Amino acid sequence: MFTGIIECIGTIIGVQHRGTSIILTIKPENDDFPVNIGGSVAVDGTCLTLERREGGTMQFNAVAETLHRTTLSEVSAGRRVNLERAALLGSRLDGHFVYGHVDGTGTILRDREMNGSIVRTIAVPAELSRFMAEKGAIAVDGISLTIAESAAAGIAVSLIPHTLKITTMPLKKAGDTVNLECDMVARYLYRFMQTGNLPAAATAEPLLSLMQRSGF
Repeated sequence: MFTGIIECIGTIIGVQHRGTSIILTIKPENDDFPVNIGGSVAVDGTCLTLERREGGTMQFNAVAETLHRTTLSEVSAGRRVNLERAALLGSRLDGHFVYGHVDGTGTILRDREMNGSIVRTIAVPAELSRFMAEKGAIAVDGISLTIAESAAAGIAVSLIPHTLKITTMPLKKAGDTVNLECDMVARYLYRFMQTGNLPAAATAEPLLSLMQRSGF
């Protein structure tokens, strides 16, 4: 489990292809980035397990399913990525609950400047747009962001100066792909409605009470 608050940027220094998977070697830019072997790290929002540490570098295995759903299928040495370690139980939650299970990829369409921030428009796959609500949460390359605008074809998110300073967002441009993870609450509510697990007579008030009792 992660929060979408990026801790540091890393640089991919090695990519080894092994059948349908790849071995990624990444060097964090911060010397103080402790992770135990077997621990989880979100790499551009993709949860990977640390398998080896050597000389300040970290090594991960990205399997076929991960490559199919994420931008890691197109990585090469020199690419910079966002890094976040797994959240600690009881720690402050400054972003939102992020699994590190990427739902799919989107394509950056354009940027526009607004009051010192960058508003970025991202094309979203049709199968994911149902989970995108204005003012809702989304993780883009592992970054916890708020959806400023939502339409059938895509979403817009606001990138404040701090986000631009500590993440890879300034390195992205129109035409680049990004990893997307939908808000888990939206996914479960949609699933409940699809399977009929919510009573037909349920109103907004009981649903709100259920969410409050569940900690949302």
